[in-house]
Amino acid sequence: MSEGPVTVDELADKAESYLHESSLTPEEYETLKHSVAELSPLLTTDRTYFVLGSYGRPEIHRLQLVKDRLNRRADSYAFLMVDIRSEWTNTYLKFRLLADYTDVIVGVAEHDGGGFLVEQGYFTAIEEYFEKTHVFKRTYENVVSADVDTGVDLENPYSGMQTAIFDMLSDANRLCVWETEEELRDCANSLR
Repeated sequence: MSEGPVTVDELADKAESYLHESSLTPEEYETLKHSVAELSPLLTTDRTYFVLGSYGRPEIHRLQLVKDRLNRRADSYAFLMVDIRSEWTNTYLKFRLLADYTDVIVGVAEHDGGGFLVEQGYFTAIEEYFEKTHVFKRTYENVVSADVDTGVDLENPYSGMQTAIFDMLSDANRLCVWETEEELRDCANSLR
C-alpha cells in the first residue's frame, strides 16, 4: 500500500496529530519504534484487511474464520487488532494508525454488546475509513435462541446507531448479511 518504508518519525507525527495537541509519552514513542517492524506486512502486501469485531469467546472464533479466509488469498494480509503488539496503552491511537495503513476495514457484527461499537462510529465520522469499510452483519431471522451462543437479544440485536450505519453501508454495497458460519465464509470470499 505504501510507496516506501514508514519511519518512526512519520508514525509519531501521524500519532501526535490524533492526540489533539498532546504529545506522545516516552513509552508511547518506544512502542511506536517497536511497531514499525510489525507494520511491515501492512506496507508491503498488495491488499491488507483489518478485521474488527467482538473478542468474546464465541465471536472471536468467527473473526479468526474471516481472517483465515482472507489470508488464503495471494499477496494479502488480514489481521485482528489483537495480532499487533499488545504493548499499546492507547487503543484509540492503535486503531487509527492501523486503519490508516490498511486497504480494507472488515467489521463482523453480531450484536450491540461490546465488540467494535466505538470503531463503527469512526466509520461514519471519518470519510477515509467509511470508503474502505465492509461489514458482515449477522441476522437471526431463522435462528432459535438455543442455537445462539452470544446471549444476543434476538428481537433487537442492534442499536439504532448501528442500524443507521448498516443502512449506509448497504446503500454503498458494502454490507453482507449472514446467519450461518457458511454464509460468513461466503461474505469473506466475496470481498474484493
